[in-house]
Amino acid sequence: MANVPAQQIALKFRTGRKTDVRAQFAALCWRVKNDKVQICLVTSRTRGRWILPKGWPMHNQTPAAAAAMEAYEEAGLRGEALDICLGIYSYIKPLHKVNAPIVAMVYPLHVQHVLTEWPEQHQRRRKWFSLEKAARKLDEPGLRKIVASFDPARLR
Repeated sequence: MANVPAQQIALKFRTGRKTDVRAQFAALCWRVKNDKVQICLVTSRTRGRWILPKGWPMHNQTPAAAAAMEAYEEAGLRGEALDICLGIYSYIKPLHKVNAPIVAMVYPLHVQHVLTEWPEQHQRRRKWFSLEKAARKLDEPGLRKIVASFDPARLR
């Protein structure tokens, strides 16, 4: 019998305190150009650091679908998001007057459409990088490792 991965289900939420550990879903947006894998990074709105598009869980959406929505909103990218978590990294996010611990789960998004207009285009920059250069541009060590070891051939 073939080993079939379980399908993700849409999430339903309860409320929590602002200081609780919170989850975000990130999209590792990739494409192949000239036989080389490229990763799209966007800048953060506040400090202009290079990051993956990411955001909060969305009610009645799978984690991969939520990551895909963030890729559209933050980077103007559409494609196939897979229900495969590539890895998890953590960081501290300033929220209002507290620093919130965040765990971010990374999902691959094979980019098929790069839009010329998207919701946050005036707030962020997007740029394509090689795997190695994308990893070097990122601040979080755990995320750097996820990006540097990404291999689309292992997704299927």
